[in-house]
Amino acid sequence: MNQQFDMVIIGGGMVGTSLACALANSSLKIALVETQLPTAPFDAPTTESDVDMRVSALNRASENFLKQVGVWQDIPLARKSAYEKMRIWDGVGTGHIQFDAEELAEEYLGHIVENRVTAQALMHKLQQANNVQLFAPASVEKIEHLEYSDNRYALHLDSGQTLATPLLIAADGARSFVRQWAEFEMREWDYQHHGLVCTVQTESEHEHCCWQRFTETGVLAFLPLSNKKLCSIVWSCPESQAQTLLSLDDAGFNLALEKAFEGKLGKIVASGPRAAIPLRQRHAKNM
Repeated sequence: MNQQFDMVIIGGGMVGTSLACALANSSLKIALVETQLPTAPFDAPTTESDVDMRVSALNRASENFLKQVGVWQDIPLARKSAYEKMRIWDGVGTGHIQFDAEELAEEYLGHIVENRVTAQALMHKLQQANNVQLFAPASVEKIEHLEYSDNRYALHLDSGQTLATPLLIAADGARSFVRQWAEFEMREWDYQHHGLVCTVQTESEHEHCCWQRFTETGVLAFLPLSNKKLCSIVWSCPESQAQTLLSLDDAGFNLALEKAFEGKLGKIVASGPRAAIPLRQRHAKNM
């Protein structure tokens, strides 16, 4: 039996839930389809293993948006870290650049927030909306384009339910099922690099600063977390180097990282789980 909606959003990550929250409690009847169940709230991180490996730098515009939809205040203070400065330098030369909130008469430039924490706060907010129905865990098995119907799209879920809508939003990530079904032509290429992500504890405090070193093989970034000696790192490097770094024991990895970062924050005292994510560019040929 078809359930009718004004809009169906496929994908309950930060993008899909942001849109749903922006339209919450409006006159629109909205469905959100997500493959995973919402997660429980997070406690304050105390060690490098407590922090999500994936983080985002949310600038002031993103913060203002999240405030407008009533989500920013739901993210615990212990899970968002304000950064006041940025220090960027050429690892094989003398070039460098820096930014400081003080120069702009601002308190900070933005915040580093774990992706899963932002997504969880967004999901918690939209679950309170009276016009948004969440289908989770659920995935789309088939999409029908009903050309001569007011509800132009019929989405068949793996649960056996069918959702009908005139407007379908694809927010289902890099390997979008909706994009493939719609046959959008893409321009894409592989950077031949992986982004190695990890949370580390440093000997010195991070000074609420985002640090970036540019090398011949890639960029190494240290992003400050709420604990003054914890940083989330993103190390862009060729796949072979990433695999080598993943294979090292903690002591070997910490030493390699400290050397690559020129010891800017002293010794790498400890490091959490590591993962390497292939870096690939994708965007539509026609918008």
